[in-house]
Amino acid sequence: MSEFRLTKFSHGGGCGCKIAPSVLSSILQSDTIVPENKNLLVGNASNDDAAAYDLGNGTALISTTDFFMPIVDDAFSFGRIASANAISDVYAMGGKPILAIAILGWPIDKIPASVARQVLEGARSICLEAGIPLAGGHSIDSPEPIFGLAVSGLVNIEHLKRNNTAQENDLLFITKPIGVGIMATAQKREKISEAHLQQLLKQLGTLNKAGEALGKIAGVHAMTDVTGFGLLGHLTEMAEGSGLSAEIEYANIPILEAALEYQKQKIGPGATARNWNSYCSKVSIASSINEEEALQLLPDPQTNGGLLIAVAPEAAHEVIAVFESFGIAAYAKPIGKLKAKTEKVIHFI
Repeated sequence: MSEFRLTKFSHGGGCGCKIAPSVLSSILQSDTIVPENKNLLVGNASNDDAAAYDLGNGTALISTTDFFMPIVDDAFSFGRIASANAISDVYAMGGKPILAIAILGWPIDKIPASVARQVLEGARSICLEAGIPLAGGHSIDSPEPIFGLAVSGLVNIEHLKRNNTAQENDLLFITKPIGVGIMATAQKREKISEAHLQQLLKQLGTLNKAGEALGKIAGVHAMTDVTGFGLLGHLTEMAEGSGLSAEIEYANIPILEAALEYQKQKIGPGATARNWNSYCSKVSIASSINEEEALQLLPDPQTNGGLLIAVAPEAAHEVIAVFESFGIAAYAKPIGKLKAKTEKVIHFI
């Protein structure tokens, strides 16, 4: 399989493939009048991670889809990463995934079907870890390799979490360090070390299972996962959507040490600048912060990134207990807090 380095067959990779926020906003605009659906709890009215539909028995169905071009060269790993990333949307809503359907686009004339089979094997492995079946799917012959999942989940409506319901004075936590976009670019350019590659694959293929447990905490007011728009973009969506601003202690943001090494070598994905241009007018960065570093890391597109959580101060101990039970206690420290709305949406201090 080594002769088929998947990133060589695509112009983008992972969540860095996302359409720019400003362009996406124009695409989603519509003059079509859609009748109100009282059972649709979460839909297109907000920039949330998934749709949620009231089943009428105190439970909501969560529905989401996510797919992209290869972020890594290895086919099995690509399948795992794309699947974990798609399933994450259910966890970000506080739900439990129950079923997945595969989405495959494959350049049959360029890459053998046997390589696509390895992608599906990777998907099956991560679905097994999530405790769900990969129950079917759809495939097409496409110019570039594409893979992802459509995922369904369930959640008690009382535990459903959204990304725009944070409250003033909430503390902000994140469950994974940032910087995978930089590291994935280093891999594509064949600059990454083997040790750093294994670190990258481990993070990219780790499920955000803690989301289901975090959803059951009443003091968790809002939750989302950090993906293609970077920490900066998804934090802006949470704060702005909640009518608030955020104050972030830059030194408390967990960052992959390897990402810092490659950032200093001027290695980073093209989507970073796109993200920064979309959100920079809403941000202030203290003069004490290394601006060159911050401008590469804060908008760095994450794939299967960590959960970003807004929690009432009095419930922080419950969140920390969940972090400990899922082996992510290293990140059980707030990176900042939400406050009353100011001229800038995000303040990095």
